[in-house]
Amino acid sequence: MCSGQQPPFPKEDVKGRSASAVVEDLRDRLAETEVRLARARAREAALSRRLHQMKRFVSVMEILEDYLKRRYNLQQRHVASLFSPPSTLSNNP
Repeated sequence: MCSGQQPPFPKEDVKGRSASAVVEDLRDRLAETEVRLARARAREAALSRRLHQMKRFVSVMEILEDYLKRRYNLQQRHVASLFSPPSTLSNNP
């Protein structure tokens, strides 16, 4: 049984009870079940929102990572060009 689940309605409880008492008990159990269902749906909605936020965060982090990699590569090439010997395009002084 899942947490919060009620056992099946026992038949021996029905014996000796009026129909209205049985119906009232079933209504109470139905109301409790509906409350638990509403809580579960609210929790699912909250988790879905959180998952969506986390996916957006990961997407932004991936974009930043790509940008920083490009910037790093550009800086690396720039530094390498500063330390490389000047190229001579012509041998004329």
